[in-house]
Amino acid sequence: MTQSTTQGSDAPARITVERDGHVLLIGLNRPEKRNAADLQLLRELSAVYGRLESDPELRVGLVFAHGDHFTGGLDLADVAPRIGTDGLDITADDGINPWQVSGVALSKPVVIAVQGTCLTLGIELILASDIAVAAESTRFGQIEVARGILPFGGATIRFPRAVGWGNAMRWILTGDLFDAAEALRIGLVQEVVPDGEQYARGLELARRIAAQAPLAVQAALANARLAVRESDAAAEAQLQPALVRLAASEDAAIGMRAFASRQPAEFFGR
Repeated sequence: MTQSTTQGSDAPARITVERDGHVLLIGLNRPEKRNAADLQLLRELSAVYGRLESDPELRVGLVFAHGDHFTGGLDLADVAPRIGTDGLDITADDGINPWQVSGVALSKPVVIAVQGTCLTLGIELILASDIAVAAESTRFGQIEVARGILPFGGATIRFPRAVGWGNAMRWILTGDLFDAAEALRIGLVQEVVPDGEQYARGLELARRIAAQAPLAVQAALANARLAVRESDAAAEAQLQPALVRLAASEDAAIGMRAFASRQPAEFFGR
């Protein structure tokens, strides 16, 4: 696993980064603190999301965690004193807020694999991603109300949409913990796998996405998000223009030839 240090610092990296073909592997790397997110981790993660967005060779991200736990949530001792009158600034230069609540959205899909403890911003990172895989012993909790704050990474917006109002409020308003079976039942995660297999399954899904035509994947993702963020009508209005644009692409021609010849397609993103 490729590791680095924070730019301008000798501190160990909080995020590991490695490429697997067109997949960017993004690892939370503070296992001695259950991957609790201090400001350094938040800003490094933001920078890596910016890299995923800007590199045309990268088609999908896989977010995972080193150690036994995905994340224990915010490192409040480090982060709380940094909350100013305008809130908390976690976005690095050229970065993208990984929770995508600042008005800037990632155009590429993200798969996420979780295990152990997955609290607060971990759930919100799932909600800001596109496909989630959980180890069967994972424990989840949206526990901000027990700390005197509210979820500020998107749970109040996305959790009710993803799982229904009552299911979301059951966990947001009580701060209770719940297990992977409940996460699957309500639709927070898409698959539950035996402990230790979440990374491999997440990578399998990420590679499967990366093998598809990237312009088509991004267009499908953008249209689905448009429907959620604006309206069905707004998304409907973009379907035909998107189809025309994609049909004229080199990848569409490759896809048609592959279909006719019954051979696998290799797409180039153009």
